[in-house]
Amino acid sequence: MKNQKTLLITGGAGFIGCHLVELLVNKYPNYQIVNLDALTYAGNLENLKSVEQAPNYSFVKGNILDQALLDQLFEQYQFDGVIHLAAESHVDRSIENPLAFVETNVMGTLQLLQAARKAWANNMENKLFYHVSTDEVYGTLGETGLFTEDTAYDPRSPYSASKASSDHFVRAYHHTYGLPVVISNCSNNYGPNQFPEKLIPLCINNIKKQKTLPIYGDGKYTRDWLWVKDHAAAIDKIFHQGKLGETYNIGGHNEWKNIDLVRLLCKIMDKQLGREAGSAEQLITFIKDRPGHDRRYAIDASKLQNELDFGPSLQFEEGLEKTVKWYLDNEDWLEHIVSGSYRDYYEKQYQ
Repeated sequence: MKNQKTLLITGGAGFIGCHLVELLVNKYPNYQIVNLDALTYAGNLENLKSVEQAPNYSFVKGNILDQALLDQLFEQYQFDGVIHLAAESHVDRSIENPLAFVETNVMGTLQLLQAARKAWANNMENKLFYHVSTDEVYGTLGETGLFTEDTAYDPRSPYSASKASSDHFVRAYHHTYGLPVVISNCSNNYGPNQFPEKLIPLCINNIKKQKTLPIYGDGKYTRDWLWVKDHAAAIDKIFHQGKLGETYNIGGHNEWKNIDLVRLLCKIMDKQLGREAGSAEQLITFIKDRPGHDRRYAIDASKLQNELDFGPSLQFEEGLEKTVKWYLDNEDWLEHIVSGSYRDYYEKQYQ
């Protein structure tokens, strides 16, 4: 691939997207990075303050469902690559409103595939459509075993079903139209800038305010946790070195039961807040289980390690301490989310 590239990042104002945009803008000054984000509730341009003035960065507010906008952007910027992260991603919300997930995750991905196929029809050399997905497409595991790239799809929630569908369409465009693609499926991400509806930032915020810590069911649901900056670095690696048509699982080698994770978080929070040991743990409250709750996810990321020499840089305990410190050091960021004032940032900076 040529040294100068123009890349379209969709969903770059979201949790994972902002870390990827920041990495690419700083690491590749000869790349033009265009961030397309609809700025729905989880999109936050405050996440990108560090790069918003960079000469190789542009932001476009828009929706991947807008085919005319996509076609216009491909024509204007002549993209060499797309890294597609824009998605509805919260399982609870998908249970409440599955159609929104079909629209964004399935139809939005299709619109983007169509735009890329049309723009690159006469020359697909040195082009790449990178689709970022989730391990939830594989369904659930028992007490043992790991998801590999060959694990059969078995999605159990409207969210994971929508992501599984989009994965299939990306592969179909590769096989049917020759579109150059790669896919990655990652485990649960954690770290700075995560929207506080998710487990870790929700618990950090609740402990700080001494509110209850809601735990689904018996709390023994197991997830593999991936430091978000490691995920961004893995995407960078796969984009530049991955094989066309391949899938890569990205995991953190950090399996934790939810209840054990929250108890560890309580200990870290008590220490960092200077509170009596054990006080945060008293806030734990078990609540009615989520419908169709998958018992265990765990990723075998050996393909990524063996083929592209990539593995996680942090163990979970260290990453969790860094995460807690970031949220405690950035209380204004969290308050802007809670108050909703983060939504005004676009008008203030870009209008």
